Amino acid sequence: MAVFNLLVLLWVFLSIASISNNYFFIQACFSTDNGAASSLQIDAYIHTCPDVERIIYSKVEEAVMNDPRMAASLLRLHFHDCFVNGCDASVLLDDSNTFVGEKTAVPNLNSLRGFDVVDAIKCELESVCPETVSCADILATAARDSVVVSGGPGWDVPMGRKDSLSASKTDANNNIPAPNSDLNTLITKFQNVGLDYTDMVALSGAHTIGQARCSSFSSSLQGRSSSSSSDGPVLDLQFLASLKQLCSNSENDNNATLTALDLATPATFDNQYFINLVSGEALLPSDQALVAGNSPTLEIVESYVIDPLAFFEDFKRSMARMGSLSPLTGENGQIRRNCRVAN
Repeated sequence: MAVFNLLVLLWVFLSIASISNNYFFIQACFSTDNGAASSLQIDAYIHTCPDVERIIYSKVEEAVMNDPRMAASLLRLHFHDCFVNGCDASVLLDDSNTFVGEKTAVPNLNSLRGFDVVDAIKCELESVCPETVSCADILATAARDSVVVSGGPGWDVPMGRKDSLSASKTDANNNIPAPNSDLNTLITKFQNVGLDYTDMVALSGAHTIGQARCSSFSSSLQGRSSSSSSDGPVLDLQFLASLKQLCSNSENDNNATLTALDLATPATFDNQYFINLVSGEALLPSDQALVAGNSPTLEIVESYVIDPLAFFEDFKRSMARMGSLSPLTGENGQIRRNCRVAN
């Protein structure tokens, strides 16, 4: 009898535990996490749009084959989106008579590219799985694919972001790091969105691909030293002279002449950018700031020079962190049918 009573008590205990576990399971499945990064999921569209990643990759690959510079442009679109109130595709919204978006902000005007590629991706996705995949998720995935097709590392992109109904030109002007930013400004702007020194240096490594206009750095050339100083390593004399020559020849076209951010391997995603920094061939003042004096970022730069795989691992982690900044999820935001305008 004692054994029987013991078995009954054990059965009751297990039943309560099972009910309790099921309750917490149900709560976890149906709870809403407003805007939290933990709401994003790998394979979020596995049932609703299983071909989403194949479609995005195909379009990115085609665009980069036609224009290698497009890889950096799509990567930059995601960066400029996430630094302004989170990764919500606000950067894609067009101005109208009643709406001011972010495209005319100083960091974006006549600078951001790739909107037509995003439009092409969205158009195909809408034909396959209408009103399902957000423009914010397209930006995050296209950024990853741009790195991959350029020879860089891949990583899983959690999805489930929603698109914003609004944008902020003011925040775009204030939050996005400028090419002439000093180290303190860079640190502050990255810390303001929750990113640290390592994130800042790793994400700056995206400058291993792409190009910059003379207007982004020409005004600082005269002040950049070619001799050893506390401002950073010795700038290569030939490199400095070539930049001055390039930009002096472009004055008649408003300094719109382009040059590669990494002259050695301009279309390949590798660690050459960091090699350039310690060799005195930093194109932008914000690049040179990473190796200035006793900068806390100098050691990180030097580690990436020695170990490109360490850069790749940190870059993947930092892109995932950046891509999870303040996403709109659950009942917040919407799935835009057209990335350029709210529904």
